[in-house]
Amino acid sequence: MTSTIANTRFSVLDRSRTREGQNAPEALRDTVRLARQLESLGYHRFWVSEHHSVPGVAGSAPTVLAAAVAAATSTIRVGTGGVMLPNHRPLVVAEQFGVLESLFPGRIDMGLGRSVGFTDGIRRALGKDKQDTEDFAERIGELLGWFTGDQALYPQVHALPAEGLRPEPFVLAMGEGADIAAAAGLPMVVGDLRGRDRMLRAVERYRAGFRPSAWSQRPQVIIAGTVAVAGSEEEARRLLVPEAWSMAHSRTRGVFPPLAPAGRIETLPMTAKEREFYESGLRGHVQGTEEQVAAALEAVIGETGADEVLVTTSTYDRDALLESFTRLARVAELGRVPVPNPPTYSAG
Repeated sequence: MTSTIANTRFSVLDRSRTREGQNAPEALRDTVRLARQLESLGYHRFWVSEHHSVPGVAGSAPTVLAAAVAAATSTIRVGTGGVMLPNHRPLVVAEQFGVLESLFPGRIDMGLGRSVGFTDGIRRALGKDKQDTEDFAERIGELLGWFTGDQALYPQVHALPAEGLRPEPFVLAMGEGADIAAAAGLPMVVGDLRGRDRMLRAVERYRAGFRPSAWSQRPQVIIAGTVAVAGSEEEARRLLVPEAWSMAHSRTRGVFPPLAPAGRIETLPMTAKEREFYESGLRGHVQGTEEQVAAALEAVIGETGADEVLVTTSTYDRDALLESFTRLARVAELGRVPVPNPPTYSAG
């Protein structure tokens, strides 16, 4: 199975991570600003996420944030990565995406996930439990039925303005999720790039079981993960430090902190367990110079035959992050803004 970077779309998922000294409203405004910048670089999609009561992550209402992003942009596709369907009634999700597609026709993506709350407390607050993930396939079927008007469960009910509209649906999938996406005939988003063997198995299961549908006539695979591009290997590695430490902190202390500067993190004393999680968080990503990243992406795209790469990179330094996306755009032949003079982050 072969493909090339030149034949592959590149998109971005932003989780609205907060930085030290920054509040959640500022992080959300940064997300909208980043979408505008990435649109100018030629990225195909910009997605936002759903997290509830997770310190350090401001993205909690993805359809609301997607509306703000779509209003601030004009050409890039906008969507969710994803709406966690077990948390919501399919009718309400259909109505929300019906509004988005009505306001921004032809630009809306409906990425759907099956996770429930991060902790038992969040799940109780949402009125959900882990068993609510078990009917994910049925929920997808009901949701799609609200758009097509083929709604056997509630024949007298109509999802307005969703009925007759076609936002593009995707399933965020690993393992059983790949089977659900294949059976529904929907595009699949699979990640992350660090779990290469598991990802390849999911892609193989998806393609083997795919059934064409009104939504997609062929299997469509988006691979997701962190990509960091800089002028040197060390600079690329430092881009990963804030997220790696944030994850290590959350795994050992149960709190997901805002992103901190890489230089300070590298001087922190760490317990053996913290160091283990931290070093693990730095490994396995696609990182390095433009030449190194191009070679790594060619390999993974060739292995998976992916149609698209969804990049999920987070770091403290927003200028460095934007430079990484700019360099990646050049690697992918998307770039309209030359390096070494990329657009700079501005709080304005």
